[in-house]
Amino acid sequence: MTSYDTDAPHAHRPEPLRGGALWRRTLRIPMRDGVHLAADLYSASPAPETTVLPVLLERTPYGRRAQRGSDQDRGDAPVPQPEDIARHFTEARYHVVRQDCRGRGDSEGTFVKYLGEGPDGADTIAWLRNQPWCDGRVVMTGVSYSAHVQAAAAAEGVEGLAAMVQDSGGFSSAYDAGMRMGGAFELKQVTWTLRQAVTSPEAAADPVLSEALSRVDVAGWFGAMPWRPGCTPLRHLAAYEDFLLEQWRQDTFGDYYRNPAIYGRGFYDRFPDAPSLHIGSWYDPYVRSTIENFTALRELKSAPAYLVMGPWTHGRRCETYAGDVDFGPRAPLDGNLAPSYLEFRSRWFDRALGRASDSDLPAVQYFLMGGGDGRRDAAGRMRHGGEWRADTWWPPTATAPVDLYLTADGTLDVNPPTVAAASVTYDFDPRHPVPTMGGQVTSGEPVMSGGAYDQNAPDARVYGAREPYLPLDSRPDVISLSTPPLERDVVLAGPVSARLHISTTAPDTDFTIKLIDVHPPNADYPHGFAMNLTDGIARCRFHRSTEKPELLTPGQVYEIEVTAPDTANRFTAGHRIRLDISSSNFPRFDVNTNTGTPEAAARRTAVATNTVHMDAGHPSHVRVWVEGGADGLA
Repeated sequence: MTSYDTDAPHAHRPEPLRGGALWRRTLRIPMRDGVHLAADLYSASPAPETTVLPVLLERTPYGRRAQRGSDQDRGDAPVPQPEDIARHFTEARYHVVRQDCRGRGDSEGTFVKYLGEGPDGADTIAWLRNQPWCDGRVVMTGVSYSAHVQAAAAAEGVEGLAAMVQDSGGFSSAYDAGMRMGGAFELKQVTWTLRQAVTSPEAAADPVLSEALSRVDVAGWFGAMPWRPGCTPLRHLAAYEDFLLEQWRQDTFGDYYRNPAIYGRGFYDRFPDAPSLHIGSWYDPYVRSTIENFTALRELKSAPAYLVMGPWTHGRRCETYAGDVDFGPRAPLDGNLAPSYLEFRSRWFDRALGRASDSDLPAVQYFLMGGGDGRRDAAGRMRHGGEWRADTWWPPTATAPVDLYLTADGTLDVNPPTVAAASVTYDFDPRHPVPTMGGQVTSGEPVMSGGAYDQNAPDARVYGAREPYLPLDSRPDVISLSTPPLERDVVLAGPVSARLHISTTAPDTDFTIKLIDVHPPNADYPHGFAMNLTDGIARCRFHRSTEKPELLTPGQVYEIEVTAPDTANRFTAGHRIRLDISSSNFPRFDVNTNTGTPEAAARRTAVATNTVHMDAGHPSHVRVWVEGGADGLA
């Protein structure tokens, strides 16, 4: 009995789809624990065994037959349906399998975000390789969660995974980016879970539960943190509440975060020696994972690895803009790197499997933001501009690290401080956190959105912003430092981090950084335009170790590192490089209560008096990668 036998318990009769030459058959693929996962097999004929081909696999929690915005192929065309995507690849001589993740769509089992995707992916690949229509090679593709599951399967040491296109996901370390950053919890996990709860099989089967979830006041609940079991917006869907609160409670780096599904860094040796393509964007939460996966696999494997980084938000590769900033017609992937996203992937897979050759494909293609005129376009967005560049490595080979030192008078200086004592002190009140205004955010609606926004002009769209909507750097709990207006263009491309010498009156607190391109005033923006590039956070109880938190001694000076995701930007002559420092970025990250109690368990807060020291003995600085090194800033 074969896998496509209509009498088999795991297969159904093929059905022809519109447009001709495409057939779909439903599969029930068995997992090692007896659970069956639903999948669709797309082939160019009703008898796929007549043509043995590689299988293209996409695993998703969003519904294997659902249309998704992140599948956008071209900016001038509608988002393709799953069968349109499948037809493209079957015409390119692949069989296509789209599978619902465990506990989602039509698949059996209970959904637990991320943690079981490795074994399920490995079992699926092993099963597919044994089918008579598979030539033994499985390639994987997908965006976001469908990229995470690729890395999860690869970390299991699965055989037969012949190539991967990981777009906007694939954890190198979920503790460092994606679930937490610098010890702080990324609250997109909350908004994502709420959205998926509404479309869960449990909600589909229970109209009352569905109605309750659809009526959740998300913004109201964000104002009522921290949550407790049975006192969350997911109180009526226990499985989802359980895994969300478990994520939140797991604040130290331990066994939970060493799960191969979310810790590629610990299991790169198991990854197949197969070609990999890593696609990301500067306003995506997975910048650090995308770049680390590329650099690690390129160093460790003989098969080639490739990196593509655009200026978009999460999965929005066909758009010219991110937030309130437009990067021009050269920004989209389609029309610049390839005629379309589908064509880009199918060409790459053909090359990866030896069906085509292209020795000129750059190892790194990245979009360098900047160079525009800074005026407002017809859609109301600031024209920042930019261009695609190619390189052999990341950071780009022409860049080198440069330290910009913080001074108490608010400047960034290439020279280390010489004064004996200098510092800036502010009060951080967790009840009034600095509002999130763009950045590397996805799935954050309705309380936050990703992208580039004018930090001078918060408005009613910004959760937590208050009238009269003054610039964020007007807040007394924000330290803003900048260079003088640049005399010539300066190109930054690479990692961003700050070494801060800090002290506090609290047993624990946070410090945040935000790198900003300050445009000078013009007729459209009389106040200028302060465009956010990247931001990071550090929770101070993890200053020595992420595994063993250690509370601070009030008044003692500590050196901490705050890491932000990489970026690439041209600061045009006349612009300023600016760094903002504070202690909160909400609701992107949960807010430190300053009490020393883990955030998921705390009920009270305290005001912390926080100090950043900036003198000869405490040379706080931000490190950026500059084209031409220090000479590039001279």
